[in-house]
Amino acid sequence: MAILSFKGGVHPFEGKSLSKERPIEDYIPKGEIVIPLSQHIGALAVPVVKVGDRVLVNQKIGELSGFISSNIHSSVSGIVKKIEPRLVTAGNKVLSVVIENDNLYEECTVSDFRKPEEMTAEDKLELIKEAGVVGMGGAGFPAHVKLSPKNKDDIDYIIVNGAECEPYLTSDYRRMMEQPEYLVEGLKLVLSMFKKAKGIIAIEDNKLDAAKKLKELVKNETDIEVKVVYTKYPQGGERALIYAVTRRKVNSTMLPADVNCIVHNVDTIFSIRKAIVEKKPLIDRIVTVTGDAINQPQNYRVRIGTNMAELVDAAGGFKNQPEKIISGGPMMGTAIYDLNMPITKGSSSILCLTKDEVRASEPGNCINCGRCVSVCPGRVVPARLAIFAEQGDKEAFEKNYGMECCECGCCSYICPAKRNLTQSIKSMRKDILADRRKK
Repeated sequence: MAILSFKGGVHPFEGKSLSKERPIEDYIPKGEIVIPLSQHIGALAVPVVKVGDRVLVNQKIGELSGFISSNIHSSVSGIVKKIEPRLVTAGNKVLSVVIENDNLYEECTVSDFRKPEEMTAEDKLELIKEAGVVGMGGAGFPAHVKLSPKNKDDIDYIIVNGAECEPYLTSDYRRMMEQPEYLVEGLKLVLSMFKKAKGIIAIEDNKLDAAKKLKELVKNETDIEVKVVYTKYPQGGERALIYAVTRRKVNSTMLPADVNCIVHNVDTIFSIRKAIVEKKPLIDRIVTVTGDAINQPQNYRVRIGTNMAELVDAAGGFKNQPEKIISGGPMMGTAIYDLNMPITKGSSSILCLTKDEVRASEPGNCINCGRCVSVCPGRVVPARLAIFAEQGDKEAFEKNYGMECCECGCCSYICPAKRNLTQSIKSMRKDILADRRKK
């Protein structure tokens, strides 16, 4: 049997055993809830509540403000105390709605009782848009935009990204193990919005038990297939996954829709189902609290806006003082210096590590070993691109295909000199994209 994978990639320490067997637990927040009005790629949502208003669970508190934007909803009932900038994991402050949780969790009344089979594709898309569903693998791209490609009738595959290739993360795995029927139902709903699309659920071969469950559920489905892909980082990257399961190539100038594919994360598909079937918005997600510095690693179902420090306390706090705390996984996550930040739609994990491997090693000089080239999924020369970036040579950077970098971090991981390759390349790509937007 052919191995479904891609060229390049690395095999970092998985760390998933810390939380893999921990069933999802509901976490009820204790303190105030801070809900940023930007939890997605695109324009900031506009607040539609004011200080002093009482809000209910599922109530819209932020209205999307452009084509690429997303609605924001309250995850608790209570009084709006402030609308002000608050710190988020990216290190900046974002306009946020601060709610004093009254712990009653009174919900908005649902008035739409249509069944999915009574809806058109446009009806379903509108519900997804209204629910504020975004990509929950970290990118945060609004789902209703991704499901509205110009070539909608040409889409061949809806791919569910169940790879979860980032080390330590187990939130998607637990969702697949505990609620696989909802994942299948959500995928079928998405497929019903396209004329000829077929579904692929892609799962790495270190999660064969989840693959087995889903294969059993879809054994009579002619339009859905479970494909087991090779365990390797970044197998869950959009370009890598599309190539692994379809052999279609996507470069930096293309979208997945250009090769007639759409990719959604496991939790995104789950939230799409909830929006269409239950008429409920995205107000919670599964978060893995893990790492060797955590007393009791756990997977929690968390309401958006919950304070990260509360979740760490719920997991028994620190057994060792962490040198590094990361929001997300160790490869593409963001190192944070303060746990007093809210969980957002893109918060997959709080990773607390006893030792900061990056800080432990000072960067050295490039020895031209070529390891960064051998692991690069974008098939570029990271060492050379990093030099161009450090020199500020945008022309040479672009000429040498610097924009093909997917910022996965494989080059930095494998570099024996511990050079900050990904960081340099990422900064240059950001500058170039900013220049293009100005034009």
